[in-house]
Amino acid sequence: MTEREKMLAGELYDCGDRELLARWHRAKDLIREYNMTESEDLEKKDRILDELLGGRGRNLWITPPFYADYGNNIFFGNHCEVNMNCTFLDDNKIVIGDHALIAPNVQIYTAFHPTNAADRFGGGGGDESFEFCRTRTAPVMIGRNVWIGGGAVILPGVTIGDNVVIGAGSVVTKDIPSDKIAFGNPCRVIRDNC
Repeated sequence: MTEREKMLAGELYDCGDRELLARWHRAKDLIREYNMTESEDLEKKDRILDELLGGRGRNLWITPPFYADYGNNIFFGNHCEVNMNCTFLDDNKIVIGDHALIAPNVQIYTAFHPTNAADRFGGGGGDESFEFCRTRTAPVMIGRNVWIGGGAVILPGVTIGDNVVIGAGSVVTKDIPSDKIAFGNPCRVIRDNC
């Protein structure tokens, strides 16, 4: 099993793997180019997004700056908007349904590390090169017609159902079912979204 296969399977994997690092660096170059592209040059932005993302529907709008780890594990539906300064750590899949609104400064994480420090690092080769910590992942799934408020943080393994509103500043640690309004730290359902 390759390190990429381990990564997508949620197993411990080596972030310093040559294949993964090559894709990581390529994504950083594409993201830098996207973030520096003239605001009105929509054709160039579309070309970059086609190369960066795993897939996307029609009418995707991402306001720079935007940040991601690999890019190719991010999938958008139709008519989605991502506002400025969002960070998607897409070490596993991030799937976002149609008509999603993602406010500024939202962070979506799929990567996490062992809580025991000895499990995070160890067994370094002793060659003085940088030793990446051990990492695992879990996908994030976001349904259709979802609005994620500014500064929200979505943690690994979370599924957010359809027609959900996540309040600004929320830390989403558990799944949120469809048709709900939820907010807080930790994020919890407050009421139905009628």
